[in-house]
Amino acid sequence: MTRKSEFKRKTKETDISVDLELMSLKEARINSGVPFFDHMLASFARHGRLFIDLQCRGDNDIDDHHTVEDIGICLGTAFQKALGDKAGITRFGDAVVPMDDALTMVAVDLSGRPYFSHRGIELKGYINRFSEELTLEFLRSFAGNAGINLHINVLYGENRHHIHESIFKAMGVALYKAVSLDPFLAGSVLSTKGTI
Repeated sequence: MTRKSEFKRKTKETDISVDLELMSLKEARINSGVPFFDHMLASFARHGRLFIDLQCRGDNDIDDHHTVEDIGICLGTAFQKALGDKAGITRFGDAVVPMDDALTMVAVDLSGRPYFSHRGIELKGYINRFSEELTLEFLRSFAGNAGINLHINVLYGENRHHIHESIFKAMGVALYKAVSLDPFLAGSVLSTKGTI
C-alpha cells in the first residue's frame, strides 16, 4: 500500500509545494532556501523513511521565520493526508538517538490530537545564519497540522549542530515506527474509540 500526498500553499510570505510518501527510501529533494534547515529535513526524511519533495520560495530577505513555520504547516498537512484513515498503523513511536555528543528522546502518538512539548537544552542562538528557535517553530507547526502528539526531550549535548540533528533524526525514527503497519491489527484502528 502506497501512502502519499501532495500539498501546496501560497501566501504573500511563502510559496510552498510538498510531495510526500511514507515508507520510502527514495532520496529527498528539499529546497527551502535555508541551507541548514534543508540539511535537517534531509536527515529527518532519511531516518523517517520518508520521500519528501519540498520546494519553497519565501521572504528570506526579511528573515527565515515565515519559511520555516510555513514549511511546518505544509509538511504537517501533507503527513496527515498521507496517513489517510490510519487503519492498521502502529500509532505510537519512540526513539532515543545519539549524534556524537548529543542525545535526544522523542515520543509520538498519531492520535489526531495535536500537542507539542520540548524539554531539555534550550534552543537559542544561531548556527551560521539559522536561528535555533526556528526548529521549535517548525516542530510546533508540524505537530499541530499533522494532528500528532509530539514530545521531544534533548537529554544533553555540546555541539549545537549535533543537538538539532539528533532531534530531527529521532523524530524521523519515532514517526517511522508510528506509521508502520501492524499486521496483527488487520486494518483496524488502534483505539478504544474505534477512530483516531
